[in-house]
Amino acid sequence: MTLRPFAALAILLFGLAACSDGTPQSTTQASAILPTIGTSGHAKSNQPAKQLFGAKRNGSAGSPAPFGSYAKGCVAGAAQLAETGPTWQAMRLSRNRNWAHPATVDYVQDLSRAAAQQPGWNGLYVGDLSQPRGGPMLSGHASHQIGLDADIWLRPADNLALSVAQRESISSISLRRNKGAFVNDNWTRQHHEILKAAASDPRVARIFIFPGAKVQMCKDAKGDRSWLRKIRPWYGHHYHFHVRLACPSGAKGCVDQAPPPAGDGCADAQAWVNSILNPPPPDPNAPPPKPKRQLLLADLPQQCAAVLQ
Repeated sequence: MTLRPFAALAILLFGLAACSDGTPQSTTQASAILPTIGTSGHAKSNQPAKQLFGAKRNGSAGSPAPFGSYAKGCVAGAAQLAETGPTWQAMRLSRNRNWAHPATVDYVQDLSRAAAQQPGWNGLYVGDLSQPRGGPMLSGHASHQIGLDADIWLRPADNLALSVAQRESISSISLRRNKGAFVNDNWTRQHHEILKAAASDPRVARIFIFPGAKVQMCKDAKGDRSWLRKIRPWYGHHYHFHVRLACPSGAKGCVDQAPPPAGDGCADAQAWVNSILNPPPPDPNAPPPKPKRQLLLADLPQQCAAVLQ
């Protein structure tokens, strides 16, 4: 096979899911978050946005509202997921990332109750949601900026009495084998059912998990398979799965990612696995990747200036 088909395959795989909100937006969508702070003459326009948003310890006043896109925005009026609930525990509390739009907090609580019905699970261990006012994070994610993303650990939450110290030291478990082409022995039917419940919620736009898990779910799914469309393969995501909610109804200035392609996505996931098992040779003419410029406050939607105050 020539290099050109491999390049086409790479482009296809990149388009399957974009955890960093890489899916292009229409002109109508983009206009929803314009103008940016850069057009307002804000005194801190040229400062790194992650430093400014990462310094905030509490949510902003005002009604809950996501502004911008998943990888370039902020959230007003964020709610804090309680550190411990009847069917969940928030992990890595030192990060102060258990904040989100109230719709996301409600969703996580609902999903945790569903997970608690599975054998061996008392609920969920919840990873990163967003910072108190969203925005770019000091470390880690490119997305999680508008309070509509949530990371759910793949480790069964069998103990909901973990101390703060334990939540800093305990780790999730990996479910992948052979670089993500297959699931390993940690994969269980309970994982399948929890992911199915997560994707079946109408609030969800998509869920990211490693390719081998998507293929395994495609093999095991019976009956209605419509929920599989929202399960999207993406790099990493073998210690946790990433839930992305759609913009809440009536949320002006919130930019949805383009919907997943039609169908259950199983053939695309299998193509991704095939590329892991038989990787194409590198393209000697490929240009080196460009370093990603950090977001400045100027790059964010103008509404984020008020959120930051």
